[in-house]
Amino acid sequence: MATVDEVKSIFPAMVERFIPEKADGVNATIAFDLSGENGGSFWIRVADGSAESGEGAQSDAAMTVKATADDWHAVATGQMNAMQAFMTGKLKIMGDMGLAMKMQTMFAQ
Repeated sequence: MATVDEVKSIFPAMVERFIPEKADGVNATIAFDLSGENGGSFWIRVADGSAESGEGAQSDAAMTVKATADDWHAVATGQMNAMQAFMTGKLKIMGDMGLAMKMQTMFAQ
């Protein structure tokens, strides 16, 4: 099981791995609703070729990723394939599916 700190560290790490060229035209907030004892609400905002992250619920998110904190940690660290997690129901996407597809390329592994 990933610790709370390991889960929290995913989002700043994603921002560090952000590839601006892959986010052309994206101006959106992606929310992450992670369940479990080590979970919480997090977000990444992509706008004007940059990304930032934070904690807390985002009611204006274009897309929300729902998963257990452990499953998202596995996806974010390359231990689990995102598409396989989605197809098996471990990862749920609510909102802009086009943004979900683009998200896979905007953040290097």
